[in-house]
Amino acid sequence: MENKKLKGHIAMLGANVMWGLMSPVAKMVFASGFIFPVVMVDFRVAGAALLFWITSLFLPREHVPVKDIFRLFGAGMLGILLNQGCFIFGVSLTSPGEASLVTTTMPMWVMLLAWLILREPITLKKAGGIILGACGAIILILGSSNRSGGSNPALGDVIVLCAQLSYALYLTLYRNFIRKYSLVTLMKWMFLSATVVALPGSFHWLATTGWQMISAEEWSGIAYVVVCGTFLAYICIMIGQKRLRPTVVGMYNYVQPIVATITGICLGLDIFTPLKGVAIVLIFSGVWLVTISKAKEENTH
Repeated sequence: MENKKLKGHIAMLGANVMWGLMSPVAKMVFASGFIFPVVMVDFRVAGAALLFWITSLFLPREHVPVKDIFRLFGAGMLGILLNQGCFIFGVSLTSPGEASLVTTTMPMWVMLLAWLILREPITLKKAGGIILGACGAIILILGSSNRSGGSNPALGDVIVLCAQLSYALYLTLYRNFIRKYSLVTLMKWMFLSATVVALPGSFHWLATTGWQMISAEEWSGIAYVVVCGTFLAYICIMIGQKRLRPTVVGMYNYVQPIVATITGICLGLDIFTPLKGVAIVLIFSGVWLVTISKAKEENTH
């Protein structure tokens, strides 16, 4: 049991590290002006759908009844299309730093939805852990010297918030259902559902994109978003979601601002300060508090 939980924590850490890098990478791609946000969403959902369906060819086939395909369609809308679409559009309008700050609200929504829908209790340790993590993330973002502006930060922040709400709802509503099928089976149907809905409405943007103007650096950024920020990250998320409680899964969102800060330091765009060290300690202390809170509840049942 403990080994399974350890794998879940490692998977969640890996997913959020990759997601933490995605905001600056996506912003770099958008800076050229040749890739529209809706086209990036198409790349994410269609590219990941293709990768998951190819992967499924090398694995045992699972039968999925029609009623479950409809449930997977709903999961694909909440956990993939709305989440990814809102995030990409939001990042295009605001700064990567502010987008990372907004993502830290997701654990709070997960905690509230888990309480409302799953009747998961809100303990003092759990609430305290979320507050600690939120304080650390806010300190980290506000203390960063690497903050680029956006064309409409307020609207972008609201759209990124919608992405967090949709994913929190997905984590809560489908937590038990996802255990019914293997990871690849779930992902191939969820991403296919998102692709079927996304592509028809984006023909105009696909047709007007200046494909010949896209540089190798921008193609590399798109490849990172599709392969690492989507395909590999969602594999890690599904592994973590099957082994950890929704609130613990949501807490790992606080890793993303840490990654953004470390990336800035490595690129010479930011510097490490004692305040940042305190922020990182607060974030991981928050994750630890939420984790031990749930472990104590399970031991008392």
